[in-house]
Amino acid sequence: MILESITTFINTYYLDPVRLDQPYNIVSTLTYAVILIAAVYCIYRWLRWSRIPVDGKFVLSTLPFVVFGALLRTVYDTHMITSDLQFLLVTPPIYFVTFFVTASALVTARALEAKGWIRSYLDWYRNAGIACAAAVALVLGYWAMGNNGFHPGVILIIGGMTAAATVAVWAFMKYVLKWDYVSEPLYVLLILGQMLDASATSYGIDLSPVQYIEEHVVGTALMAWTGTAFSMFLLKLAVLFPAVYILQLYRKEAQPDLWYLILFTMIVLGLAIGLRNAMQMILLG
Repeated sequence: MILESITTFINTYYLDPVRLDQPYNIVSTLTYAVILIAAVYCIYRWLRWSRIPVDGKFVLSTLPFVVFGALLRTVYDTHMITSDLQFLLVTPPIYFVTFFVTASALVTARALEAKGWIRSYLDWYRNAGIACAAAVALVLGYWAMGNNGFHPGVILIIGGMTAAATVAVWAFMKYVLKWDYVSEPLYVLLILGQMLDASATSYGIDLSPVQYIEEHVVGTALMAWTGTAFSMFLLKLAVLFPAVYILQLYRKEAQPDLWYLILFTMIVLGLAIGLRNAMQMILLG
């Protein structure tokens, strides 16, 4: 009886939403949030144990793997994979797949540098990420040419919305609030990623001829309350401004490795999701 109840609970809140392409529920959302926090801490401890410094250059070198993960997630949306392997490309398994590829490239690059075979492990690591992202992009491009093709109008609209929103938020922070530190590339990427996510969601739900849905609990509730997906910009701003302020406030007090890792995680949560959503609409309309 207990085993049956546990099985039903797991199917209802975790497995069925994946199998049936349903939005996240409050149980799965909280569970994945806990997993994310635990994963960030474990990665932090592993990087310190491995004596791999986490700084701005490391974060920038890891970004190609973020693009790789977002593109790999889009492969699932195309349904080009019909076997059960496709479920490795949804949340949360996709994060473990991406981490495995990223960590493998990082460890390999460090080992090659230690043997003197390459000069800089970060350069090799970054290039490996670019190669992985390019490989998946080629697969998606090949699929698109044999199906619906690309939708360049989507690129222009979402790209324009993202650029305008990013410039507006960045300029307000820098010139109105006098936060000069937002000129740092990582803060710009943080703003860009969140605005891309808001732009893609707003376009997909309110403007796209294809009917998309919001998958996340908070976003769904906010849209139901306001009646528009453009309210996602308000949600992003409500999180972004205090997040940037607090990050900078505790920058000198926090462990540098942990500080950069937290900032990187926030960039990923916007950029990866926004890029996946945008790519989905570029390929599917």
